Amino acid sequence: MDPYLIQMNGMGNLPSVLDVHVNVGGRNSTLGKGKGRKARWSVKPSDMSNNTFNPIRAIVDSMKVKPNPDKTMISLSIGDPTVFGNLPTDPEVTQAMKDALDSGKYNGYAPSIGYLSSREEIASFYHCPEAPLEAKDVILTSGCSQAIELSLAVLANPGQNILVPRPGFSLYRTLAESMGIEVKLYNLLPEKSWEVDLKQLESLIDEKTACLIVNNPSNPCGSVFSRSHLQEILAVAAKQCVPILADEIYGDMVFSDSKFEPLANLSSNVPILSCGGLAKRWLVPGWRLGWILIHDRRDIFGNEIRDGLVKLSQRILGPCTIVQGALKSILRRTPQEFYHNTLSFLKSNADLCYGALAAVPGLRPVRPSGAMYLMVEIQMEHFPEFENDVEFTERLVAEQSVHCLPATCFEYPNFFRVVITVPEVMMLEACSRIQEFCEQHYHCAEGSQEECDK
Repeated sequence: MDPYLIQMNGMGNLPSVLDVHVNVGGRNSTLGKGKGRKARWSVKPSDMSNNTFNPIRAIVDSMKVKPNPDKTMISLSIGDPTVFGNLPTDPEVTQAMKDALDSGKYNGYAPSIGYLSSREEIASFYHCPEAPLEAKDVILTSGCSQAIELSLAVLANPGQNILVPRPGFSLYRTLAESMGIEVKLYNLLPEKSWEVDLKQLESLIDEKTACLIVNNPSNPCGSVFSRSHLQEILAVAAKQCVPILADEIYGDMVFSDSKFEPLANLSSNVPILSCGGLAKRWLVPGWRLGWILIHDRRDIFGNEIRDGLVKLSQRILGPCTIVQGALKSILRRTPQEFYHNTLSFLKSNADLCYGALAAVPGLRPVRPSGAMYLMVEIQMEHFPEFENDVEFTERLVAEQSVHCLPATCFEYPNFFRVVITVPEVMMLEACSRIQEFCEQHYHCAEGSQEECDK
């Protein structure tokens, strides 16, 4: 008998289907003779991976242009406030992490939705009489991105649709389409400081609409909705019985002349999943701690949505435990001065950038009220050599070594986004180079000679 032959016969009344013959030489083997299956290698990516598409990466990675070697590269494209080192987090935040690590208490697994004590801290921090919160209303996640992913996954099935702002954060589409969820785009109006086109929004809603995403303050617009406008959005959601996913990662990152209103504070009728995190307000995006706040005062979500979020959270067993251990100190000990100084810097840079670009022929910036961004319209009729915003920003890199994201990344052609977190001296230099670039390529549009002569 071949030494590699294993026989399992004669096992009483067990069915003969259990007989296993393995012959490495292949003469008597029945293993691998699956019904109707010819054994061959065929390993292909899943539909989910094929359906996952990030517009920013697709556009940026396809830009083959090289920066001007005679000019230092200035990147105004990355929404990471830590890149240039001019916006460090507060020492209290760093110390909280050191203390959590040194304690040795947070090296093991936590519950998938986060430690109870950490969820209690978040509930206490965001609790208010208009929108009360308890620990059971908080799900901790691996960054705000995962909070958005879990919220979409619990609210929408393949074949349903969600309503997404245009211009808007590209991750909404990336996540939704990977799950087989259709994206419908509702318009934000630049002439109204990026308010929602309410009539157009409502026209998109049908029986397959699973949720409405409201991003306030906005990436990429830097806009902050007024209380009255938020109430108008809520009125549409209430009338149409559509729950809201509120992306509020930039909550409280608003300039002194504006006020952030958490959406849940303004309605007891519309169920809301509010997504937030440490990334932007505390300037630690790499620490990957986010959360979902469940606002459901009329019990419309009920236990099913809550249970669904718990089940979904179990796929990766929760966010980093060390950051959870530091959360209490971060929330309680970060001084108000830190928040104030960050916002003062951002507002100063925003005003500087807006003022400089508003004076550039062919550009029309929209003044921001918060977050870390500013959107600029390119009056393409004055730049006929460029087909679109992608070509405009490519040439800006090639000639001036200034990199801004074309707003095609945010489904809004012929604009570009500026990140305002760079050091002031770099912002001044970048605006100067953008002005030089525009002056070199600007052409008077037909019939506008009077304007050009001014």
